[in-house]
Amino acid sequence: MPAQELAQANPPPDPSLLPEYVLDLKTVIPNQNVLSPAELSAVQQFRRAADYIAAAMIFLKSNTLIDRPITPDDIKNRLLGHWGTCPGLTLVYAHTNRLIRKTGQEALLVVGPGHGAPAILASLWLENSLSTFWPRYTGDRQGLHNLISGFSTPGGFPSHINAETPGSIHEGGELGYALSVSFGAVMDKPDLVVVCVVGDGEAETGPTATAWHAAKYIDPAESGAVIPIVHVNGFKISERTIYGTMDDKELTALFSGYGYQVRFVEDLQNIDQDLAASMEWALDEIHKIQKAARSGHPIVKPRWPVLIMRTPKGWTGVKTLHGEYIEGSFRSHQVPLPEAKHDKEELALLQQWLESYKPKELFDADGKPNEAILSIIPEADDLKLGQKKEGYAAYTPLEVPDWKDTAVEKGSMQSCMKVVGSFLRIVSDANPSAFRIFSPDELVSNKLDALLDGPKHGRNFQWDVASRAKGGRVIEMLSEHTCQGMLQGYTLTGRTGLFPSYEAFLGIVHTMMHCIAGASVWKFASTDDGVNPDVVLVGIGVEVTFEVIAAAALLRKILPALRVRVVNVTDLMILSPFGSHPHALQDTDWNALFTSDRPVHFNYHGYPNELKGLVFGRKGLDKITMEGYREEGTTTSALDMMLQNHTSRYHVAAAAVRAATSAKVNPAIDVDAHSTITYIMHLAEKDKEYIYKTGADPEGTFDVPTFV
Repeated sequence: MPAQELAQANPPPDPSLLPEYVLDLKTVIPNQNVLSPAELSAVQQFRRAADYIAAAMIFLKSNTLIDRPITPDDIKNRLLGHWGTCPGLTLVYAHTNRLIRKTGQEALLVVGPGHGAPAILASLWLENSLSTFWPRYTGDRQGLHNLISGFSTPGGFPSHINAETPGSIHEGGELGYALSVSFGAVMDKPDLVVVCVVGDGEAETGPTATAWHAAKYIDPAESGAVIPIVHVNGFKISERTIYGTMDDKELTALFSGYGYQVRFVEDLQNIDQDLAASMEWALDEIHKIQKAARSGHPIVKPRWPVLIMRTPKGWTGVKTLHGEYIEGSFRSHQVPLPEAKHDKEELALLQQWLESYKPKELFDADGKPNEAILSIIPEADDLKLGQKKEGYAAYTPLEVPDWKDTAVEKGSMQSCMKVVGSFLRIVSDANPSAFRIFSPDELVSNKLDALLDGPKHGRNFQWDVASRAKGGRVIEMLSEHTCQGMLQGYTLTGRTGLFPSYEAFLGIVHTMMHCIAGASVWKFASTDDGVNPDVVLVGIGVEVTFEVIAAAALLRKILPALRVRVVNVTDLMILSPFGSHPHALQDTDWNALFTSDRPVHFNYHGYPNELKGLVFGRKGLDKITMEGYREEGTTTSALDMMLQNHTSRYHVAAAAVRAATSAKVNPAIDVDAHSTITYIMHLAEKDKEYIYKTGADPEGTFDVPTFV
């Protein structure tokens, strides 16, 4: 991949032309030595342990505590993960834990750079939250082995934070929504603080850029607060980040303009004292703002705290490789030693890297973390970041009023949406801290303006004198991104939100390739060019169509008496009943392609219900079966993903035999149908076992099928 040439690791930004007095706006803390020697040592040991585990998760499948020199056999066959952001995330996690332990503050952690899952999973294991939800990750040697060896392999945690990650309310795959999710989470949760890590790459997205304004919708009298930590490590996957090239004056001016108090955390030699003091300062500032609002004297346009944390990309990792910078450069973004399994130099560097954390000082003979590490973890389980109820079990049921109270007489003229607005106003009254409206500036034109009338109704925009500190339940902001993110944070922490908009703005955008014919019989994969089939197998989508072809080849081999026709569809609209869409096939064309009386099995790369809706109204639906995405699978192999979603060649072949047998179209196959299906699913289980053992699909899985 073409990338920048670097004159030095972790290059500083060029100075800007802004005047020096801009720096008067940044916050300077006189006394940064807030950690005792024991606390400082404990925080550092937590970080070392978490960094060790995170790095090991990317590389090791055995010898996970390096009890002996690492060999190529200890390295995973497929290296997946993002190391570059991990040291910064473990730094934040350690200090958030320490702050909770010291103050008893209720907190959640939202991680924008969700590709740094190893850091978060390692920290969750150290605080014994993983085993609470996933018993195989016990806080001992075996549990640690399971975590490290299983990461980014079939059956283990994926490479990104996802819904399976304890304490997570934000999926880590799509960048840009962490900040808005965090602000939504603290609404109507006056005692909650969300520590939100925003990556400097993520900060370049539109959703993040706009979400900084979400603080202007937080009423400190009724809601909690967010501590945003902008993690500036300087690099994306192959280039400098925008924030990484901005100096203190530019960043201070930017965030002051957004309405924040800016504090830089960048003293690498004393980073733990620096961050500990900064987080205590941020929490104190939040409490001052909240105290003023809750005592009836709210601060107009309060300046909430923001921390800008500068650490090198891939910090504590490999410094250089083959004469090129790794730490402090884009080369540490993902896997810094991609050939560690095959290259002796990289293997030796991996050994040195992992040994640098001195794991024998951090874990006892049973693999358990030492007492110093445990000393900064909250003692109460419900204060641990991975076990906060808001992260998994805080649902507050709505009190839903009787809809008949807002019903109108039959025969009278009323706007449906006006009536809905009146009903929602009653719902809002009945649920003053569990129901909000997140609207992208279309509430009135959507005729829901009843929600804006009267006390405790209306908008909640705190920077406008007309709506400040009045308990309004409507967040109205002209950004679908931010509204959606706040809605997600609000609902995933247990409340109920509503997102009104126009249908044109809510459509799902599909990338589609249009072929003029829309579908065709693939004669090379069909029996006798597809003439007079017993069953029709249909593929829609690249990978699943390959599985249909592989199924046809398998059936040709093990059940040659079964006559198969393979059809590929490229235009979904042809499936609709004739007349419902310009591309819909006439019945005669449908029958020519799919037959009028033979079973048809669709293998689809989307949701099967989408197909069901399309073909509804066609004749012979009782002969149609479908499989597609079942929302199963995370980071795994291509074949295992299809095995889990029943779209594999084995599932297609078994469906073909079942359908043909049920339809009684070919007596020659009935006698062997059961044994054939059993054999097919046995092959599926063998492949699945191989995948879970090796982490890869069997060799030759995706070779072009042969038909003999």
